[in-house]
Amino acid sequence: MNFRQLPDLIIRNANIVNEGHCQIGDVLIQQGRISKIQPSITGIHNAKSIEANGAWLVPGMIDDQVHFRDPGSPHKGSFESESMAAAVGGITSVMDMPNTNPPTLDLTALEQKKEIAAKHSMTNYAFHFGVSADNLEIIEQLDPKSVSGVKVFMGASTGNMLVDDPQVLERLFANVPTILLTHCEYTPRIKQLEQKYRQKYGEDIPAIFHPKIRDKQACFESSRLAVSLAEKYGTQLHVLHITTAKELCLFKNLPLDKKHITAEVCIHHLSFDDGDYSDLGHLIKCNPAIKTVNDKQALIEAIAHSNRLDIIGTDHAPHTWQEKQQSYFNAPSGLPLVQHALPALMELVADQQLSIETLVQKTSHQVADLFRIKERGYIREGYWADLVLIRENQNQQAVSEQQNFMRCNWTPFQNKTFRYLVDSTIISGQLAWHQQQLFLNCKGHALEIDR
Repeated sequence: MNFRQLPDLIIRNANIVNEGHCQIGDVLIQQGRISKIQPSITGIHNAKSIEANGAWLVPGMIDDQVHFRDPGSPHKGSFESESMAAAVGGITSVMDMPNTNPPTLDLTALEQKKEIAAKHSMTNYAFHFGVSADNLEIIEQLDPKSVSGVKVFMGASTGNMLVDDPQVLERLFANVPTILLTHCEYTPRIKQLEQKYRQKYGEDIPAIFHPKIRDKQACFESSRLAVSLAEKYGTQLHVLHITTAKELCLFKNLPLDKKHITAEVCIHHLSFDDGDYSDLGHLIKCNPAIKTVNDKQALIEAIAHSNRLDIIGTDHAPHTWQEKQQSYFNAPSGLPLVQHALPALMELVADQQLSIETLVQKTSHQVADLFRIKERGYIREGYWADLVLIRENQNQQAVSEQQNFMRCNWTPFQNKTFRYLVDSTIISGQLAWHQQQLFLNCKGHALEIDR
């Protein structure tokens, strides 16, 4: 893409949220980058102008965990469909997970996914590399700049991506050349609890027991193992989707640059609790499971008022409505979340449980810092223009009244009316979404990993 040919764009009278501060001002975008940030920019001609009228302008969300199902499951989602939905939800960059079909366990599979994204992604993109019991030599020789991270399923996955051999894990933690991301659930305990509930309910276990089967102890035991291995080997570890209050003690309340073990929390674990299973059933079945209201509140407190949780992601994992209607052991785990990412998080801001400055820090600034993403994640002159304008939902438009761009065509937020909406999304200086319209000529950039 020739960014020199992009038209100039100016956003006027925005409440710019950046690096812990809010200020009213204008932002000029030229050749895909932010060229000026001033209280008032004048003398610019032939630029498209967006009048913010005091709406919040934030750096776009960088989602460290999505499952865009490409290649392998086009009926669930593709890079094209899910990246468009992500743009609508205020996400400007994504990092895609390796458990596709084929899984991203070798360089050929990695290059295939990069080619798909280059052709079809509206958002900027990067890819995590997967771990199996027999690809450690490939991982050890990876170019650290070629992937956003390496992802290991320490239990609770399927096929050869489940890694629970102690020797394999020791070697991985000792030699991984990038940040290591972990899904932590202790599989033997889960299998034992599955059998217990199967004996009582048969194959059709009610959804309300999902957090009893994938329980707090299964999460804690696996997370504790990951942290202990990272401490032993000095690994840069990032534990994904923390769901319990109990796990928080494993992570230090220190600034991001003062620690090598970090943690993520996901939108659905901040938005739902086990009381929602009675209405939503398997629609909110996910791994690790959504836990109690007390766990949810502890996670909100940790993300809002401490440094124990560093990043907010989505773990967007779409499945079809029909698949989700199946019995417990057949209904797949995962939720479609990207289209409603920032509006859902803004509910916490509206309820004064989370400041807008902290939201920006943990959806953008710290994601860019942790993964060493070059010139993104901040509203700074010279940086790529990945920006989102957020307005109040003055017309009280319900989610059910909005077009769903996710291919699965459903959302756990169907009955919600969010108090804020994404008005505009700008990706690498290109208008991707503006006033209920997608601009299909917007093409995302490969994220440059500067490590």
